[in-house]
Amino acid sequence: MATRPPASLPKLSRRARVLLIIAAVLVLLLLLGARLLDTYVDWLWYGEVEARGVFTTILLTRVALFFATGVLVGGLLGLSLWLAYRTRPVFVPVSSTDDPLARYRSLIVARTKLFGIGIPVIAGLIAGASGQGSWEVVQMWLNGTEFGRTDPVFGKDASFFTFDLPFYGWLLGWIFVALIISFFGAVVTHYLFGGIRLAGRGGQISSPAKVHLLVLVGVFVLFKALEYFFDRYELLLSGRNDLFTGAAYTDLHAAMPAKLILLCISVLCAIAFFAGAFLRNIQLPAISLVLLLLSGLILGVAWPAVLEQFSVRPNANEKEAESIEYNMAATKFAYQLDSQTVEIREDYTGNTNASPEEIRADAGTIPNIRLLDPNVLSSTFTQRVGRENFYGFPEKLDVDRYTVDGEEQAYIVAAKEINTNGLAENQQTWINRHLVYTHGNGFVAAPANTIDRALEDANSDGGYPLARTSDTQNPEGAGIRVDEPRIYYGELATDYAIVGGTPGQAPGEYDTATDRGYLYKGKGGVPIDNLFNRLVFAAQYGERNILFSDQISDGAKIMYHRDPRERVEKVAPWLTVDGDPYPAVVDGRIQWIVDGYTTLNNYPYSQRTSLGGATEDSLTGVARQQDNRINYIRNSVKATVDAFDGTVTLYEMDENDPVLKTWMKTFPGLVKPQSEISDELRAHFRYPEDIFKVQRELLTKYHVNSAQEFYSTQTFWNVPQDPTQEGGLDPNSDTANQPPYYIYAQAPGQDKPTFQITSALTPLARQYLAAWVTVSSDPEDYGKMTVLKLPTGGGQQLEGPVQVQNAFQSNPKFTQDRTLLGNQSVDIIYGNLLTLPVAGGFLYVEPVYIQQRNAQSYPQLARVLVSYGGRIGVASTLNEALDEVFGEGTGEAATGPADQNGTDSGDTDGQEQPPPTSGNDDQATPPPPSGDSGGTEIDQAVADIQAALEKLKAAQRSGDFAAQGEALKELDEAAARYEKLTGSGN
Repeated sequence: MATRPPASLPKLSRRARVLLIIAAVLVLLLLLGARLLDTYVDWLWYGEVEARGVFTTILLTRVALFFATGVLVGGLLGLSLWLAYRTRPVFVPVSSTDDPLARYRSLIVARTKLFGIGIPVIAGLIAGASGQGSWEVVQMWLNGTEFGRTDPVFGKDASFFTFDLPFYGWLLGWIFVALIISFFGAVVTHYLFGGIRLAGRGGQISSPAKVHLLVLVGVFVLFKALEYFFDRYELLLSGRNDLFTGAAYTDLHAAMPAKLILLCISVLCAIAFFAGAFLRNIQLPAISLVLLLLSGLILGVAWPAVLEQFSVRPNANEKEAESIEYNMAATKFAYQLDSQTVEIREDYTGNTNASPEEIRADAGTIPNIRLLDPNVLSSTFTQRVGRENFYGFPEKLDVDRYTVDGEEQAYIVAAKEINTNGLAENQQTWINRHLVYTHGNGFVAAPANTIDRALEDANSDGGYPLARTSDTQNPEGAGIRVDEPRIYYGELATDYAIVGGTPGQAPGEYDTATDRGYLYKGKGGVPIDNLFNRLVFAAQYGERNILFSDQISDGAKIMYHRDPRERVEKVAPWLTVDGDPYPAVVDGRIQWIVDGYTTLNNYPYSQRTSLGGATEDSLTGVARQQDNRINYIRNSVKATVDAFDGTVTLYEMDENDPVLKTWMKTFPGLVKPQSEISDELRAHFRYPEDIFKVQRELLTKYHVNSAQEFYSTQTFWNVPQDPTQEGGLDPNSDTANQPPYYIYAQAPGQDKPTFQITSALTPLARQYLAAWVTVSSDPEDYGKMTVLKLPTGGGQQLEGPVQVQNAFQSNPKFTQDRTLLGNQSVDIIYGNLLTLPVAGGFLYVEPVYIQQRNAQSYPQLARVLVSYGGRIGVASTLNEALDEVFGEGTGEAATGPADQNGTDSGDTDGQEQPPPTSGNDDQATPPPPSGDSGGTEIDQAVADIQAALEKLKAAQRSGDFAAQGEALKELDEAAARYEKLTGSGN
């Protein structure tokens, strides 16, 4: 029975067509309006930072990819639909008068252009929206730079694997998508118009339909052969062996030959499909397809599995030796762990019997021991130098070095930023949040090795940072001159600010120097003094006040994307940015220094690691890296963000990094050459934490030199868990890793103290110390890594961080102090446990803070714990703790009489509100020793302890902080005399 002519469909009325057009426009606006708004706002922002070249390059690349992938998928689908429709049977049999396909055919025939064009366009739009996101892959292929290093299997330059291969894989992926969609589109069209029938035995298919579908499948199989060709190179990134990344023995001797054989079979199968299309016969293609599937299972799956199970695993240490050597060489290069960067010293004995004279001789490390923990003292800085409630500091402060009065040393530094979240309830108006409280003011610095014990009384037992501020009122208050201390861009600036304007019309920004009334005159910000931009930003932030406020006058600007890390990420989206920017004073201006990394995940044979996992530790207050898999990293870029005007400047740090060179070709002029880095800026560069954490994690395995040693894993190391955190003393807990620490010290082999980042390492599944690693930040040998590898023979083992913390906790004197200092209203906070190489051994130093549990309290240093060779010192000062370990007078001789016990109250800005040092009302007087306990001196010591306890209780009840400190000091002295007389000390 022939198909009936299609019934005439009713035409839409003029009103219905207008309504449909309006609906389509509204839908388009909803879909594209927000994107267009974001694009315009970004255009303005990139103009502010003078980086519109980045914006246009990315935008044009995205647009090109959108049309390329859209045309590929939509065009091939449209061609397939057109061929299927043109080759449809003239007469289409129908099964009955109620055949549902007849209705669909009638609908399609009546709207041929709508379906023939609309479906491919929709498919193309979807494909384009997905494909445009791969602009980085395409740009790296277009601008790829050679490494000058070849892989050990194919002899190709590494750039082929890192820049070319990802693009070929991306292109093949879209070709497969286009072919698959076209195939299914052809099947549906042939079925609707009778080219494919399911009725009868086995169904029927017309000759044109056979030719069409066989050609599509043949082309697919032909490209599959090309994919097998490239798959051989992908094997150099295989994860078949859990121990290492790269082509294992099975990959090289089974999978790789199988790929070549499958490539040949695929070409033959493609020819069979083309021949079947020419002969109008599907038997030959069907046989070839079965052959391809069976060969894929046998050669691609079964044969490698058999070889792995019966040949490789029983002899893995020998079979995998060559691949492990390839992996070790590639990994050490990719993570900069080779001999050019890392010096492993095995001559450090780990002495545990240093004499007082040897300690006194260490004039580089001990005088510079850092007592201030930057991860603890944010609230202390806020209360003591924050002044107004709308100023604040990040959760984590930073460590840097400065030369003040001719002496270079480490400082805890921070920018005093605006913190609108700290505004009181009556200050929480839109004008206050966005037009008045717009910026911070001041650079705060405190010597890292100094505490202030002279707040209210010379005998006070509390310890505070000796923090001072350089601001508009006192540019050299911290001993560091700051000519422009206003901070409009910082880590706490998470919201927009509207600045500048016309005097008398703008509300005036609060400023310490002018007490409100300051108007911004810098170059930062985007103009918002015209109606169009006000309308745009009102829509962007959903805030009608931006549109209607009379407070926004001529010359006003809006600042957004104010976080330094975010600004660098937007200017250089191809960088992975370190999680901890830090402020530095350079040429009198506060600059945020942000480290940028170039990363890859496809360097041949290099070990893949999780960036998020490797950088995860107990440190808080820093941005966490995403859990991306990488196998190459370089600290290639140093970026600065001006805290006053937001200027972003990128500097080339690694002149030999091919990845950076590739991006410098992509965005010419964006990254300045290393020669433009000033000496003053370079002096504040520090080796960044995140790359050090990644290298530290890899170094635990890749410090070995032979494949056999690597395979055995017996000499692998481990990053210790942080023993100062809750659960850190339990080896079975999931406590995070101990973070690395910045110190100013003189490591073995150095002729002067330098700024460096360090970490202790322990053996695998053990707690004693195996190695100590440091990386220099000194401009002369920046990035040089030194590893002190401790001897494993002779039975001598040095205590590791967890073991030392256990010893601290069980020390009788510290147990007593912990009971006295802490109670239900006081928290004890353990600071960073530093591991320092001193006199051939390792000195452990840990500050202990106390903080009362109320909103206005903040941490104060209460005790210093010291350990060396199993000997422990516990005291309120470092000098006294060193004396307990090495003998009386050692501490003062090594650090000097002023050392860590400063007497200058510093710049506290009137915020001298130290929390009370709390004792324990139930603390019992220590019992007299057995034997002759009636000695006059012992009795007097016991009486002094009792008197000190009573004095402490009375001071706590009255809230007299100075009296509490004096009582604690008397208690310490009496307890020390008692221990000396009775021999009950440590």
